[in-house]
Amino acid sequence: MLEISDTLHLPDDEIELNAIRAQGAGGQNVNKVSSAVHLRFDIRASSLPDFYKERLLALRDQRIGGEGVVVIKAQRYRTREQNRADALERLVALIRSVAGAEKTRRPTRPTRGSKQRRLEGKARRGAIKAGRGRVDY
Repeated sequence: MLEISDTLHLPDDEIELNAIRAQGAGGQNVNKVSSAVHLRFDIRASSLPDFYKERLLALRDQRIGGEGVVVIKAQRYRTREQNRADALERLVALIRSVAGAEKTRRPTRPTRGSKQRRLEGKARRGAIKAGRGRVDY
């Protein structure tokens, strides 16, 4: 069981973990040992509440594919166990990121000082332009 919050848990059978060979530098260890972890989690087929599913599917995240499958590749550490824990932590963080309620935007109004500065600037610019007229003697 993967614990998302006090009331929300994910069964282990909904998360698919595969060991793969890591990419990049590392020499013989990287070339021989499958220490990286490839995590797949199908949002639509999961037991998450509909609220979470809708918000996860609406996210513009490169880890979420078009079919609603989250793919996380963890290869930061040398051992498979550490990479597995890292991948699961990143999945939990992704799910928790959509859990909070979005704050409603309260429109702000310009302050009296900013209005005054704007009008003074306009008057100054107008005076400069008025001074460009024809000079009569």
